[in-house]
Amino acid sequence: MEATEHKNFIEQIIDSHNESGRFQKRVHTRFPPEPNGYLHIGHAKSICLNFGLAQKYNGKCNLRFDDTNPETEDVEYVESIRNDVRWLGFQWDGEFFASDYFDQLYQWAEQLIMKGKAYVDDQSAEQIAATRGTPTVPGKESPFRNRSVEENLDLFRRMKAGEFEEGSRVLRAKIDMSSPNMHMRDPVLYRIKKARHHRTGDRWCIYPMYDFAHGLCDSIEGITHSICTLEFEVHRPLYDWLIEQLGIYHPQQIEFARLNLSYTVMSKRKLLELVEGKYVNSWDDPRLPTISGLRRRGYTPAAIRHFADKIGVAKRDNIIDVALLEFCIREDLNKIAPRTMAVLRPLKVVITNYPEGQTEEVSALINPEMPQLGSRLVPFGREIYIEQDDFMENPPKGYFRLTPGGEVRLKYAYIIRCEEVIKDAAGNITELRCIYFPESKSGSDTSGKKVKGTIHWVAAHEAASAEVRLYDRLFTIPDLSDIPEGKDWKDFINPHSLEVIPDAKIEKNMLQASIGSIWQFERLGYFCTDPDTNKSNKLVFNRTVTLKDTWAKAH
Repeated sequence: MEATEHKNFIEQIIDSHNESGRFQKRVHTRFPPEPNGYLHIGHAKSICLNFGLAQKYNGKCNLRFDDTNPETEDVEYVESIRNDVRWLGFQWDGEFFASDYFDQLYQWAEQLIMKGKAYVDDQSAEQIAATRGTPTVPGKESPFRNRSVEENLDLFRRMKAGEFEEGSRVLRAKIDMSSPNMHMRDPVLYRIKKARHHRTGDRWCIYPMYDFAHGLCDSIEGITHSICTLEFEVHRPLYDWLIEQLGIYHPQQIEFARLNLSYTVMSKRKLLELVEGKYVNSWDDPRLPTISGLRRRGYTPAAIRHFADKIGVAKRDNIIDVALLEFCIREDLNKIAPRTMAVLRPLKVVITNYPEGQTEEVSALINPEMPQLGSRLVPFGREIYIEQDDFMENPPKGYFRLTPGGEVRLKYAYIIRCEEVIKDAAGNITELRCIYFPESKSGSDTSGKKVKGTIHWVAAHEAASAEVRLYDRLFTIPDLSDIPEGKDWKDFINPHSLEVIPDAKIEKNMLQASIGSIWQFERLGYFCTDPDTNKSNKLVFNRTVTLKDTWAKAH
């Protein structure tokens, strides 16, 4: 018996529309970001949803920039949004801007005035807010609500001509000041804003509000299903009202739960505060949930799409554990990342019975998950580096790495035994002297020795140096909406979210690593070659994620 395909509630709505013929079985979605910042993982969910629905139903998806707020928008953000959508693996069917439609939107505003459904209000923003009422108390009608059509039309045209100062007048819809829905209490449709627009320059000094422009842009483009996040559910009656008053084509707005991810923030305002306050280095700082930050950290488009698919589409807001996102990237990188060895905190080991001047190469699979890729050759010699953490003078019970007199296997190579510990005057360990067992080589071990521990290493004569940046979660608490009284959300920034290791030792073949290439440092985690490599003349690697989820154990 074939498994029944489980469909989310949006797909069920689309199916019902296709059955009824509401949109002639068309599916046309859109992704409508405001170009006032960089996209983040929450936008990635929306991108995957909108483009995914279009693909599933053999429809179309537009990219539309909601550029109705000129003071905060910039071409830099437009370009970054295009790059992010493409990087995620999607191509839009049409690219549009709300500013493409400014003339049409203005005409529709005049049409509402002529129908007696909109008026110019001379009250200030503060006065309007004060008279809006509360959810249980009706608002008060504006003293300018009953102006004649002729006066409203004259004032609105003079607003457009630039006669009035910012804040002195707005255009409001005339709906119902006692509506239980606050968004229907004569909402503002246009405001005066004498700011240069990144596309239209100084042509306009009045700009439509998001609630006015959004549904009308959907209508112009023939969008069938306008997928929004849950906070726009209370805006839907206004979306429908404007379209119905104008008698134009009517898309269906559908709301879904936005993505909230633990240990981070999704608010553009807060992300901007982190960047401008220098709490992070830039919009593409690998600690941020921005798509550019995730890309720089080493996340792949496939892992992000898989994550969006796994969390699904919900009707209620909830917080998704960032561990699920980390699981998705581990699962992807395990299959595709070539292996290499790196020692982050080097401790020198001299193998005293290995012939001086002799070197050899040992064989290691490029990726055990893809044996068809074959093997790499790893240099080995008398002097190697191991991790400081892989040696303890006084180990606890259950420690199976190197100890004085203890034996351990060097991955892909030989078993060694620690014979002597060298220290400096301050008592710090500077070097270990060990012996190796020539018959114990991996793959041809005839030594008869059994050891419990295997550690990684790098040959000193073929080692290259690299800066390694260990990134961790940006905040110390999972839910930043649950902050104790008197505390600021920034008080919970994790002081250990970035640790820089200036002189790690890596296999010399890594000098050829290209920017953005992703590797598994064996036993340590997945790492990505950072663009700063080009600036510093030194390899720089970012830790994408550890091999296992160590956060839960540590906290």
